[in-house]
Amino acid sequence: MPSEEQVEEPAPRGPKGLKIAGIVATVIAVGTVAMGVTGRMGDTAIAQRWSDARSIPAVHLVGVTHDAASAPLALPATMEAWNAAKLYARVGGYVKAWYRDIGAHVGAGTPLGLIDTPELDQQIDQARAALASAVADQRLARSTAARWNDLLSTNSVSQQEADEKNGSLAAKTALVDAAKANLGRLLALKSFATLRAPFAGVVTTRAADIGDLVGPGATAQQPLFAVADVGRIRIYVSVPQAYSSAIRDGLSATLTVPDYPGRTFPAHVVGDSGAIDTQSGTFQVQLVADNPGEVLRPGGYAQVRFDVPIQGGGVQIPSSALVFRAQGTQVALVDAGAHVRLRHVTIGRDLGQTVEIVSGLHAGDRVVDNPPDSISDGELVRLEGRHA
Repeated sequence: MPSEEQVEEPAPRGPKGLKIAGIVATVIAVGTVAMGVTGRMGDTAIAQRWSDARSIPAVHLVGVTHDAASAPLALPATMEAWNAAKLYARVGGYVKAWYRDIGAHVGAGTPLGLIDTPELDQQIDQARAALASAVADQRLARSTAARWNDLLSTNSVSQQEADEKNGSLAAKTALVDAAKANLGRLLALKSFATLRAPFAGVVTTRAADIGDLVGPGATAQQPLFAVADVGRIRIYVSVPQAYSSAIRDGLSATLTVPDYPGRTFPAHVVGDSGAIDTQSGTFQVQLVADNPGEVLRPGGYAQVRFDVPIQGGGVQIPSSALVFRAQGTQVALVDAGAHVRLRHVTIGRDLGQTVEIVSGLHAGDRVVDNPPDSISDGELVRLEGRHA
């Protein structure tokens, strides 16, 4: 039989439930940490996707519509007086009087105002005195030269002395001429003290008030009067290049103005600029219209309707969709992959809120409205609005 020393006691074992509880707690802790990490990674991915989406510029698209069928060519225009002049003070001084106010009809040469020029008057008096002195010196030099020439004939004086006296006479004569020229210059300036109408017309501006300092000595030069000949009116129109072949001298047109709705005024073409503006793709045309009753006002807005048909088949887009750059007029299109494609276009008529495009666009094209100045070809964009 084994002895008591040889019998080994089994080691004590801990409670089974405590071990299981420890394992469960560890698993829960690991799961909690994993869920937190996963959640934070998901939030980061969502934030990154949101940030990436917002970094892509959003654009609104507008539709491209068919233009109307053939119709008369009607374009906006501006009106200018047949002749117009702004009258500045040529001499320095103070306004002494003014004789005509705005709206007054004046003839050519009619006095409009008077400038008091005390300094110029003193210069004129000084110039007259200088001329009198020069004339007196000339007379003395002439008589002296005549006596020396008589003495020379009898060999009483030398040829050198006679030449000196004749040279002095020539110098004194030149001084008289210079004094006369200086006095004439000052008198010419004095004539500008009276402001006169350069042609028959209407006074459109009067900025002269009695006592005002005007002319070169004034701090800020501004026109004292403005006169316009409104018997006839010049009309300026920017015509698209596509219609340049139809515009010729003598072509008749009809003018309408907002002041007189329903009333038309006949006009005709008298010339054009002969060159296309690279920025707008148009050339300037000048027309002339009679102005009975002076109802057409210079500087006003008008619409000109030319007696030429225009070709249909173009498209219209909002004016806000145009992109004006050094390369010319462009529009920004969006392709199927939401990338920008810049395309050159040719503008037809400017209809105000919309413009006619005669080449470069087709119905169905997706055009960006109000494109940012920084938009570039190939740029990725997000589409917003009902056309997205």
